[in-house]
Amino acid sequence: MQFGLSRRRFAAGLLIAFAAGLVVAQDDSTSRVFETPLEGSFAKATPTGNSFRLMSWNIDRGYGFDGVMALLHEKQPALCLLQEVDLHAHRTKDRDVARELAQSLGYNYSFGIEFQELSQDVHEQPAYQGQATLSRWPILKSRVIRFQRQSNWWKPHGFIPNIAFFQRRLGGRVALITELSVNGVPVVVYNLHLESRSGGAIQQAQLDEVLADLKKYPEETAAIIGGDLNSKYHPTSVRHYLEKQGFQSVMGERLARTHVIIGYLDWIFYRGPWKVEQGKVIRGSHASDHDPILAELTATQNARVTAQR
Repeated sequence: MQFGLSRRRFAAGLLIAFAAGLVVAQDDSTSRVFETPLEGSFAKATPTGNSFRLMSWNIDRGYGFDGVMALLHEKQPALCLLQEVDLHAHRTKDRDVARELAQSLGYNYSFGIEFQELSQDVHEQPAYQGQATLSRWPILKSRVIRFQRQSNWWKPHGFIPNIAFFQRRLGGRVALITELSVNGVPVVVYNLHLESRSGGAIQQAQLDEVLADLKKYPEETAAIIGGDLNSKYHPTSVRHYLEKQGFQSVMGERLARTHVIIGYLDWIFYRGPWKVEQGKVIRGSHASDHDPILAELTATQNARVTAQR
């Protein structure tokens, strides 16, 4: 008797959800996710000198917007890779997080959309989340690659209410790619937020797509791969794998906990004519559930000769 009553209540709840428009049954053909990055130019001066600061940070949508801005202002990275960046989402007060940071702090920026967040619309305006790259140098070109290998975890289903708890989304994980000239040295930057719903197979496949894309450039092209790689199950393997591809971690041989609970998620790898003077995790900002990685890169003699040509 009690079981039958629960079933009736459950069925009634689903009917209410459908009637209220909370259940969404859509596919990616209805997605309004942009394939071309949004860009803006607000930098007032191009950096000079042989050294620059590089940061990567998952900012947890921008909930702690003021804290994010304060830390960027304090540390003054010339190049910053941000993940989990909201655009017009209810949870972050309808902000265009990337543009507001860039405009307030004096950066050029590119924003690549991962997902349309179906539970976060503001006044029926679609809400998005993605990656943003902030640069003091002009952004020569930016684009996204939407990975072929994706998890179906986030997709809407007819039996799942479209409420914030379930995080229903359209779109998929992307690499945001920006091409820069860093003090005269051509550099390609990959800003990543790899899949979290996998024991490592999907993350590996997505990383392979990044390395395949990098082959489009001349072999000597300097490159930076950074972001939230969701490497919680296999951090050492990720480092070893990219080392075999000619990259180095700015943290050297050290593993860096960047999430207080999950652990080793965030990285910056580089390939090119630099040496790292300082690579560290910045603790205590409380602006996100992730801590940022900050590094000081100094050009070697080879980079100086290239820039002078």
